[in-house]
Amino acid sequence: MKVLVTGGAGFIGSHVVDLYLENGYEVVVVDNLSTGRLANLNPTATFYNMDIRSPRLGELFDQERPDFVSHHAAQIDVRRSVADPGYDAEVNIIGSINLLECARRYETQHFIYISSGGAVYGEPVYLPCDEEHPINPLSQYGASKHAVEHYLYLYHANYGLPYTVLRYPNVYGPRQDPDGEAGVVAIFTGRMLSGDEVIINGDGRQERDFVFVGDCARANLLALANGNGCEIYNLGSERGTSVNALFSILQQVTGYERQPIYGPAKVGETRCIYLDATYARRQLGWEPTVTLEEGLELTASYFRSKEMV
Repeated sequence: MKVLVTGGAGFIGSHVVDLYLENGYEVVVVDNLSTGRLANLNPTATFYNMDIRSPRLGELFDQERPDFVSHHAAQIDVRRSVADPGYDAEVNIIGSINLLECARRYETQHFIYISSGGAVYGEPVYLPCDEEHPINPLSQYGASKHAVEHYLYLYHANYGLPYTVLRYPNVYGPRQDPDGEAGVVAIFTGRMLSGDEVIINGDGRQERDFVFVGDCARANLLALANGNGCEIYNLGSERGTSVNALFSILQQVTGYERQPIYGPAKVGETRCIYLDATYARRQLGWEPTVTLEEGLELTASYFRSKEMV
């Protein structure tokens, strides 16, 4: 069976590719390398350097005929989505529609879509957020990610395309870009290991739901094996960790001796968010297996070994 993974040279997507290959799937990767890296790419996968908005995407589907799609490619920077909402919508919505059209025309069996549990709910009415929580995103990024969930519903209702939505928490781990705008764990780890100052946006008491990348990759495998289609699942640890607490743990892991510098809060970011993953546990058999402390140790070790700082 063949899986097309968009964004498969990126941080999370490359881990998903590795896991699919380890479990006997044939994998095709589509990535324009705007944020992905060739170094992340599994050499066993078939690679196409292509944007998901490309009109040539249909030719790729015609040639490869993937049985499944795991759609990770996206504009993921909240601040860029606020500054340039048109670009955010073009990549996340128009690009996804292009992919859905190809999946419909070439009879893809199952479409896995990566949404954002950290952005679509907005400021929580209650915690942890389950899948029934009201959707009120505070950023253009959250709005664009959620919009595609509606397209998935209509592509199933009108064309019979089965789908699974995985609403990711704050994912961290090896291969995350320490110089990127997204990914506080990678940014903090990179700066700590290089001895640079670490800036915390806001007061640091904002809480996030951190889950190790390997656990999120495993959900993509389970979605193919156990997913019945047309379901939405939160992935999460079901507990919040403040940015201040994250700094303290990483400080111990890396041996960093400086204190953080506090800067202005980011526009469009939720104050506190963590997710209820009961449904994923019950339906997919998924739950996180790597503790935050273990995951941060693995992340720091990777950064050291790869000399990424």
